[in-house]
Amino acid sequence: MSLIGLDIGTTGCKAIIFHIDGRIAGQAAREYPIQTPHYGWAEQDAELVFSSAMSALREALNHAGGLRPVALSLSCQGEAVMPVDTAGKSMAPVILGMDTRTIAENRWLDEQFGAENLYRRTGMPMHTVNTLPKLLWFKTHRAEVWKSADQFLLYEDFFIRRLCGRAFISPCLASRTQMVDLHGGEWMEDVLERCGIEASRLATIAPAHGAVGVILPQTADQWGIPRGLMVYAGGHDQACAALGAAIYSPGKAMVSTGTAEVIEVVLERPIVHADLAAGGISVYRHVIPNRYLAMTLNHSGGLSLRWYRDQFASFELQQSHAGKGDAYDILLRDAGDSPTDLFVLPHFSGSGTPILDTKSRGAILGLTFAATKAQVAKAILEGLTFELRMNIERLRSVGIAVELLHAVGGGAKSDLWLQLKADICRLPISKPRHTEAACLGAAILAGVGHGVYADTASAVDNVLQLEKSFAPNQQNASLYEERFKRYQLIYPMLKDFYHQW
Repeated sequence: MSLIGLDIGTTGCKAIIFHIDGRIAGQAAREYPIQTPHYGWAEQDAELVFSSAMSALREALNHAGGLRPVALSLSCQGEAVMPVDTAGKSMAPVILGMDTRTIAENRWLDEQFGAENLYRRTGMPMHTVNTLPKLLWFKTHRAEVWKSADQFLLYEDFFIRRLCGRAFISPCLASRTQMVDLHGGEWMEDVLERCGIEASRLATIAPAHGAVGVILPQTADQWGIPRGLMVYAGGHDQACAALGAAIYSPGKAMVSTGTAEVIEVVLERPIVHADLAAGGISVYRHVIPNRYLAMTLNHSGGLSLRWYRDQFASFELQQSHAGKGDAYDILLRDAGDSPTDLFVLPHFSGSGTPILDTKSRGAILGLTFAATKAQVAKAILEGLTFELRMNIERLRSVGIAVELLHAVGGGAKSDLWLQLKADICRLPISKPRHTEAACLGAAILAGVGHGVYADTASAVDNVLQLEKSFAPNQQNASLYEERFKRYQLIYPMLKDFYHQW
């Protein structure tokens, strides 16, 4: 018996077939691009994403050696939204979460409802990341598409509709749209009505571990998927990753480093504090019943290092393609153990939480002729981790405990980066056996829904193993404490300059 976790990320997807004890039977991944036709825009071709995911799933099944899975669930990027036609096919590019075009729409929402009121009701701060202003943008700027679209879907409900014939969305992902009552878990009819959005054009909300259908026979045959495969809803990729990393009780936090970098902290009740709202820190429903998550977000995340690799590390990429190691490991090999003399402000797509300034931009400070390629790469990691520390301090300021970190995602493969996190954040950090925890979390939801596991806690106990742990190096932690104080001066010094860009 096996389970499938299908993860739909921002720049790539993964399909993993798991034995019920958490061992991997087969896996495959695909990458796809982000289009940026204008400054601040970030779009994607949903049909390419769907075909890429199905191709990865077919390959993973082939690698599984004939092992027949019984259930599939989805882990999906949040907030991104698209119009679909009556066949469930995308009618226009997906507007991604990192897209910042909806400033005017947010202003209108603030005038109509009040940012503070919406945050209290939804847990989502007023920000361009949200789905609601993206829908208003479609309504205003793509009127023909708005009129003719059958539904407007996020990736979870888009995939479920294409796989099973009807659109369902989990309370977890739905609560990231700014259209769901955080406390009741349903679409807010009064908000939708004033915005001119019909609830019938949105997906039906179903439990994260709830059955949403069987793979359509024609879809199964087209992509080599076993007929009769049951599909269970799933949830937001970061929430699924939190489940896969055993983040289900207060005090535990996950740091997920992929395209974006995220902290997820478990709450027993929704804490919608004004200081969290001011920092852009969202609160939404976990994939675990009666649990909530506080989420910080840095959209630049691992994308910053990927940009640097692609632009400046052609030699390291060539070495990697020749089978001489991972390009990132080669790039950072000579970075050294001590703090660099450089500072990188990693605001390549504006700043994330807790600064939340879409007009901010990236910067490298302290360059001299002595600076090396490896030092700049490490300084990017340091800058990202300083941002992480700022978010942890904001969470603690409202009484949210952060006592330890579990690291997942591509960034968790780097011991150097994990040690940096331990040193700068002054917290113990552990790496689970499965760093791609989003797929594991989705597979757990499929297993719970299908009756393979009694509940999420017993499932996690059955499959989770910690592979490696890192404690703060006290000498480096002290050095980074001073550098963190200096780092916090950089954005205020550059803010006015960037706002005049």
